[in-house]
Amino acid sequence: MSDLKAKFLEVYDVLKSELLNDPDFEFTDDSRQWVDKMLDYNVPGGKLNRGLSVIDSYSLLNDGRELTSEEIFQASALGWCIEWLQAYFLVLDDIMDSSHTRRGQPCWYKLPKVGMIAVNDGILLRNHITRILKNHFRPMPYYVDLLDLFNEVEFQTASGQMIDLITTLVGEKDLSKYSLPIHRRIVQYKTAYYSFYLPVACALLMAGENLDKHVDVKNILIEMGIYFQVQDDYLDCFADPEVLGKIGTDIQDFKCSWLVVKALELCNEEQKKLLYENYGKDDPACIAKIKTLYNDLKLEEVFLEYEKKSYEKLTSSIAAHPSKAVQAVLQSFLGKIYKRQK
Repeated sequence: MSDLKAKFLEVYDVLKSELLNDPDFEFTDDSRQWVDKMLDYNVPGGKLNRGLSVIDSYSLLNDGRELTSEEIFQASALGWCIEWLQAYFLVLDDIMDSSHTRRGQPCWYKLPKVGMIAVNDGILLRNHITRILKNHFRPMPYYVDLLDLFNEVEFQTASGQMIDLITTLVGEKDLSKYSLPIHRRIVQYKTAYYSFYLPVACALLMAGENLDKHVDVKNILIEMGIYFQVQDDYLDCFADPEVLGKIGTDIQDFKCSWLVVKALELCNEEQKKLLYENYGKDDPACIAKIKTLYNDLKLEEVFLEYEKKSYEKLTSSIAAHPSKAVQAVLQSFLGKIYKRQK
């Protein structure tokens, strides 16, 4: 895997170099340096799971055979397009959320010389995707399908972000807006499409498949994405920060988390009053009261039951798929996230 990651990172250098020498724009030294620094700061810094899973999925769709260097390059280029998309979302998301840090360093817009230039950088990051696709996939029969796919997933993610933003309006903290269907919709559109469906859809297109014939695969991956986010919500509160690598802040941030939605469903009137009074307050005493309530409601057990049922349902859906190669792709995704600790 580390060998694959090294090859993947080499492709980043190639793509970045092409973008910094794009013939459709006359770069000055300053502008080239700016984009160079902006890309290095925002694109390759994460775990790269989404990007690497394009290569992994494409290999499994080809029954795990040794891929040619050209296939590895193309799958990597599509993987990097997803990482570029993620960077674009995160740069703008951090501004909207007034966040301070991302991946253990200050958010891009928080750097002294950046500020609101980050908005334009976000637009640039989005435009780089279409440049990469044009440079490397224009002759392919699935080129238009790739453009359609990235446009569709971007629309779904931005729409999910909108539901999230208007539901969690900071000025009007109203827990009555929070429910399981709202949580599911936010997660489905904001996270599941681009994190779970997009990498597999890229691999399917590369393998010559028609996405319209794989709606069942999309549905399974969306369910997996929702399960993944529920795990995230659970870990934010219950995981050891040392293992998780960060301190959870969903309670004080008034997040529409699966835990608060479940708490609202299970609590009595007195407990509901406590939730309304303390949720979304950046005060250690209020946070402690919410955590105690979560324990009183046995939310850890409720989550473990949810996890068990989700896993069983996903496993049987995967087993029902007619293609063994597609089963392998889906099983690989599920194996990476089931019972994860961080």
